[in-house]
Amino acid sequence: MAEALLRRRLLDVGEMPRVHSAGLRGDGLESPRGVVAALALLGLDLTSHRSRGMAADMLAEADLVIGMAREHVREALVLHPPAWPRTFTLKELVRRAEATGARAPGQPFEEWLEKIHAGRNRMDLLDSSPVDDVADPIGQSDAVYERTAADLGDLIDRLVRRGWRENKQ
Repeated sequence: MAEALLRRRLLDVGEMPRVHSAGLRGDGLESPRGVVAALALLGLDLTSHRSRGMAADMLAEADLVIGMAREHVREALVLHPPAWPRTFTLKELVRRAEATGARAPGQPFEEWLEKIHAGRNRMDLLDSSPVDDVADPIGQSDAVYERTAADLGDLIDRLVRRGWRENKQ
């Protein structure tokens, strides 16, 4: 869900995004029916999407790694430890971006991300956290998938306003 929502949001602000998703489920799996249905309500078609397992090479190439839960961030860091300064849960990234402030016009993305990363502690990743983790709707009702999509959309809008939108004005 987050990949499709972020890609669309970045296109909305004039970016040409390279957004890819990967996870812990393995390769080639179809999106759950609830995900497809929830995003279809938002005008996004995920019927042809297939899962990809997270791999060290994709993490090494990424400018930003966003997990839905601390579990995903931990797995990313096991696979590629140097990704730590640019790997966050979505909720943590939004919270820290809002506290740090919007990216200044012309400010390199990497510099802004360094400010957001400042003061983080790897020990904070040890447990799951309702503050940092997006609840996984897998196996739940369509209404739960729709709420999750709405929550992700809100978080992504807040992130894009801080990291991209301000730079387009």
